Amino acid sequence: MASLARFVRLALGACILLLLVATSAPSQAQQVNPTASSVKEQQLLQELNRVQGRVSIPDQRSGVLEQPAGRDWREFRNVTLRWIGAIAILGTFAGLVIFYLIRGMVRIESGRSGRTIVRFTAFERFVHWLTATCFIILAISGLNITFGRPLLLPLIGYEAFSEWSQWAKYAHNYLSFPFTIGVVLIFLIWVAGNIPNRLDIDWLKRGGGIVGHDHPPAYRFNAGQKAIYWIVVIGGAAVAITGYELMFPFYLSGIEGMQTAQIVHSVVAVLFVAVMLGHIYIGTIGMEGAFEAMGSGTVDVNWAKEHHRLWLEQESARTGVNENTPQSAASPAE
Repeated sequence: MASLARFVRLALGACILLLLVATSAPSQAQQVNPTASSVKEQQLLQELNRVQGRVSIPDQRSGVLEQPAGRDWREFRNVTLRWIGAIAILGTFAGLVIFYLIRGMVRIESGRSGRTIVRFTAFERFVHWLTATCFIILAISGLNITFGRPLLLPLIGYEAFSEWSQWAKYAHNYLSFPFTIGVVLIFLIWVAGNIPNRLDIDWLKRGGGIVGHDHPPAYRFNAGQKAIYWIVVIGGAAVAITGYELMFPFYLSGIEGMQTAQIVHSVVAVLFVAVMLGHIYIGTIGMEGAFEAMGSGTVDVNWAKEHHRLWLEQESARTGVNENTPQSAASPAE
């Protein structure tokens, strides 16, 4: 009887030991422990789109330990974006230099008449220069994020670059608000004159007075100016929306949305800068008399006759002033 009891105890102890061993053995379906020293990177990447744990602080997003998509984003930001920006901006600048050397400034072929007509009101010019000034500062401070470290840092050193980058960041953030207001006002005050029509097609076919010496008729805004207008409105809206999402992170989306917003913001911004180089060129050294429209608000009558003849006829009919009379037509433009 004693030997039977001993056998039962041995058998029971063996069963308990086997049960303990079985329960303590790692299951094949158990998740990979991301903190284990023996875990390889490829195992982590194969687990999920991301490796995420549990945290005790309120912000649960801090539990993301590994996000493979972030590598693609970093590659885009450090390599691809720099190529896009360099090709777009430097390519446009080089093209404008070559074009100027070949074409030169577009002159007023009939010469200045000595008579002027109001092209833009004081309020319109204020909105333009407000938006333009903010854009230039935003462009310089934004390009510093992409190109500052490889280009500027070696020239001025760490301390100066750190100070400059900090102030550039402040300027970029705070000037985004008046820039956005300017884009909204530009849309509202000029939308009526920037609706595309059939006349724009003929203007483009004839080179718009830039290529060659033909001067196709146009109303207040020609096809080229309309293109700039819609680029400013649409591009400005895109950089504003994505910029505010980056400025106030995680209010609208998670980390993937933030990465997408940064890609859209940066690509649109560098293309925006490239297009504005062309706009600045035409408004300064590219065309005689063009800067005066946004400088003093008035343009020479012969300039208006060559580049915006239909608009000049409208203004002459509205004000009752003959475009060939020696007096200045000083009434506000539409």
